[in-house]
Amino acid sequence: MKFLHHVREGFLHLRTTKLRSTLALLGILVGTASVVAMVLGGQLATNEALKQFKVLGTDLLAVSVTNNDNAEHNNEMNLTFSQAINISKASNDIVNSAAYTQLFSPMQFDGHELNETVLGVTESFAEIIHVDVVGRFISDLDGYAFFCVIGNDVNEKIQSYTLKSAIGQQIQIGKNIFTIIGVAKPWQESSFVYANIDHVVMIPIQTSMVLSQYSTINNIIIRLKPDANIALVEDKISQYIRQFVPNKNLFFRSAKELIARMAKQSQIFTIFLGLIGSISLIVGGIGVMNIMLVSVVLRRREIGIRLSVGAKPRDIQLLFLLEAVILSVFGGILGIIIGVTIAYIMAKMWHWEFMFFLLPPVIGFSVSVAVGIFFGFYPAYHASELDPIEALRT
Repeated sequence: MKFLHHVREGFLHLRTTKLRSTLALLGILVGTASVVAMVLGGQLATNEALKQFKVLGTDLLAVSVTNNDNAEHNNEMNLTFSQAINISKASNDIVNSAAYTQLFSPMQFDGHELNETVLGVTESFAEIIHVDVVGRFISDLDGYAFFCVIGNDVNEKIQSYTLKSAIGQQIQIGKNIFTIIGVAKPWQESSFVYANIDHVVMIPIQTSMVLSQYSTINNIIIRLKPDANIALVEDKISQYIRQFVPNKNLFFRSAKELIARMAKQSQIFTIFLGLIGSISLIVGGIGVMNIMLVSVVLRRREIGIRLSVGAKPRDIQLLFLLEAVILSVFGGILGIIIGVTIAYIMAKMWHWEFMFFLLPPVIGFSVSVAVGIFFGFYPAYHASELDPIEALRT
């Protein structure tokens, strides 16, 4: 009962000193909102970065074959088409694979320049990286045919020049004319492909290799079985490729390894943002302590009367401490609401998917209460140590 009585007394005093209470509340509110907005915003950013893996899956492995820095090996043979498509023989854990080439070549449509990248792809390329197409995609049966599939942004450029559908029309790549057989739908960019599908023109891989001597197979995307041992698969793929190109450098990118690395970086990022936000919260806590110290000075006569009629020092201490905690709790709750709102606005501005994470509000509220207790303890202790006679005389 005594505790509830102190709580009522605390509310009553805070209500009668609205200006001081509001100023102290603002400090805690701003600090909590900063912590929640920064931590939640960091988690939303991480979640957005991981969306590509949710779309493509976590069973992907990409291998890049690059030239050795040693100039003597720069003229070494490159992977052939048959060697690249037979990479599944390297391990039983390989479900599917797609080699692709990348080529930069002058490109035109109806006399208009198209500054886009050319990718030489296989039929499995669309399946592995989830490219949806209006029309049809490149087929392995196309061989050396002059067909192409254009990305969404390329299609929009072409449609700005003509009112007709792009499918069936022709574009010029170098000195060759290609017929458009499909248009890729908007694609979620992924670090597993060194190109944005929205901005490319895809042609049969064999055709790309005869267009230019610089068109080589340097990248292969592989889909593995869910329970595959990634390290073992990488070792077997290395052995397979080095049979044909022993002096090349191999660089692997695994979805699971990238996710683990990003999760670790996210933890560091979250802690860093939380610490930055906590600085504002500490400043708010100092404000609470200042307001409470002023309150102690202004209420010396009240403290003296309470002590003289039988109140114990710990009652005075509890009364003032509860006032600080009440300020911190209300400031924390309002700060959480404002912080989540700020994170939501950020997500909408940058077109992120908004997800509510429980951890940032819990951290913000817990720290705000802890700050209130920490910075409210000294004023409460100072009030409880006042001499009743001196307090009454004042």
